[in-house]
Amino acid sequence: MAQLFEFEKPIAELEQRILELRKFSADKGIDLSQEVSTLEKKVLQLKKEIYGNLEPWQKVQIARHSERPNFYDYSPLLFEDFIELKGDRLYADDRSIAGGIALFHGIPVTVVAQVKGKDTKENIKRNFGMPHPEGYRKAVRLMDQAEKFGRPILTFIDTPGAACDLGAEERGQGEAIARCLLAMSGYHVPVISTVIGEGGSGGALALGVGNVLLMLENSFYSVIAPESCASILWKDPGKAKEAAAALKFTAQDLLSLGVADELVREPQGGAHNSLQQTAEELSQVIAKHLIRLRSEDPEVLCQKRYEKLRAIGAFQETSNINLTKTLD
Repeated sequence: MAQLFEFEKPIAELEQRILELRKFSADKGIDLSQEVSTLEKKVLQLKKEIYGNLEPWQKVQIARHSERPNFYDYSPLLFEDFIELKGDRLYADDRSIAGGIALFHGIPVTVVAQVKGKDTKENIKRNFGMPHPEGYRKAVRLMDQAEKFGRPILTFIDTPGAACDLGAEERGQGEAIARCLLAMSGYHVPVISTVIGEGGSGGALALGVGNVLLMLENSFYSVIAPESCASILWKDPGKAKEAAAALKFTAQDLLSLGVADELVREPQGGAHNSLQQTAEELSQVIAKHLIRLRSEDPEVLCQKRYEKLRAIGAFQETSNINLTKTLD
C-alpha cells in the first residue's frame, strides 16, 4: 500500500467512496454515473486546494516519501550509456553516492548523485542516503576527471545529511566535505546541481556548488534538518513542523531568495505519482541550462560560480533610529 500522509486522507476517502460506488453500480446494475462524476469533481477540487497550498512540513514529508524516485529511477530516462564508476581509490566504495559517465542529449557528462533506498534492506545498504568520507572522495575523484577531460558535471542531491557515526569521523568526514566544496568551486567546466528530494546539512551542500542550482517543486535544501533544528532551538525534535516553517528551505523559498535558479515541476502530489513526467521535466530544464553554460568561457564559468556561492546569505542591515533626534 502506498504511503499516505495525514493531509492526503480526505482525498483517499473520496477516492475510496468512488471505487465503492462503481463496484456497487456494477454488481447491482444501477446507473450511478452522475454520483460518481460529482465525487470525481470534488476530488479534483480537493487535490487542487491541498496540493496547491502545502505547508513547508508537508513538502518535507513528500520529499521523504518512501516511493519518491531516486537517481537510479531517473538515470535510464535521463541518460544514455551510463557507466557507473566505483571506489575512492583510498578506502572503499560508498553505495550512498553513485557516479560515472554518460551521454545527456548526446553530450558526454560526468554524473554524481546521492542515493537513498526504497525499503529497509536497500536503505541499510545505502546507509539511508548518508555518505561516508569515501563517498565524497569518490565524488571528487570523478569530478576531477571531468575537469581533466572537459566534461560538464551534473550532481543530484538527495540526503538527510552526511554520515555522522564514529567511523565517518575517524576517516575525516569534515575534511572530505570541505575538499568537495573546494574542488567544485574551482572547476572550469559547467556544473549543474539538482535537489531531487532531501537536501540536508553539509552532506547536501557538498554537492551543491554549481553554476546553476535546480530544485524539484517538493524538495528542500538546508544547512540543517528540521528535527535537528528543533532539537537545538527548542530542545524538542517534536517541533520539527515549526522549524520547517522558520527555516525557509523549500524550493519556492529558495527561489525567491535567489539561492535556487529554477524549479522543476512535479506531478500533482509529488514526483512518485509519475516518474516519466518528472524525468521529462527534469531533462528539459537541465538541457536548457547546460546548452547556455557550455557556450560560456571556462574562466567566466569558474568566476560566476564563485560569485554565486559568495552571494548566498548576503543582506543589507538598516536602522530605523533617527540619529539627529538621538543626538539632540
